[in-house]
Amino acid sequence: MSTYDLTKYEGVFVAMNSCYDEFGEVSPSAAKKLTRFLLDKGVSGLYVGGSTGEGLIQSVEERKRMLEAVMEEARGQAVVIAHIGAANTRDSVELARHAERAGADALSSVAPFYYRVSDKAVKQHWNAMIDSTELPFIIYHIPSTTGFHLSASVLQEMKQNPKVIGVKITTSSTYELQQFKAVGGDRFVVFNGPDEQYLAGRMMGANAGIGGTYGVMPELFVALERQIRAGKLEEALSLQVRINEIITRMLELPIYGALKELIKRRGIDCGGVRAPLEQVGGEHEQQIDELYNRIMQAVGECGKLQLQG
Repeated sequence: MSTYDLTKYEGVFVAMNSCYDEFGEVSPSAAKKLTRFLLDKGVSGLYVGGSTGEGLIQSVEERKRMLEAVMEEARGQAVVIAHIGAANTRDSVELARHAERAGADALSSVAPFYYRVSDKAVKQHWNAMIDSTELPFIIYHIPSTTGFHLSASVLQEMKQNPKVIGVKITTSSTYELQQFKAVGGDRFVVFNGPDEQYLAGRMMGANAGIGGTYGVMPELFVALERQIRAGKLEEALSLQVRINEIITRMLELPIYGALKELIKRRGIDCGGVRAPLEQVGGEHEQQIDELYNRIMQAVGECGKLQLQG
């Protein structure tokens, strides 16, 4: 049985964008500003270096600098999960040890990607990270990008290690989410991945969510979580539908570039995205403006409802 405090891993965890300066280098000052913006909105925690954070297309040193900046601003104020997944085990182990030194609360990793490897190789990859520190570990299941589909039997084997405290599941199947929760049991944390099914995931057993679009509209997801906890499910459904309308429009754009541009409109310039991710351009400006206005209108209305409540 896990000896970690699992109540820390509940609610809204933002998959943070990385922050770059005008030369495309990691910007610690912008990372700290973004961290402060998110903390002030009441999120439960931050997930650093994942897909939205561009960790998989950064160097090891860049990933370290980004995490260090976040930790300097967030330490003691929110839970920080460091994503350390890489194509090779050596880099992941180095990032794990660095995350522990930096003060991160937990580690997380995707399965190794590009090469198709066996269940045995994946378990060895994860266990090397787990064994390298004393931090708890969260499996990141995203088969659409890694090509590896986590089975219930492999999850059952991995959870025998008390350091393995949970799984982030990014698939469209809430049935699979529920099955993973059944395998893990009460003392096991499940994070919903797809932002557009936050409510569905929570209803099917997820303890929390980790998502990238949370970062441009954290108020909406914090309000959604509040409604779920209060049992106001009709209100929660209405808000999830509204969030999904925004996400649907976002997905018509280069999504990672769009998120950076929307964050800039919210007051934090995090630079562009790292190639080969696609930047948004002038031809997208009208859509970005429309999205920003939709988000801010929804944020304003949520704020009024909170005051009335």
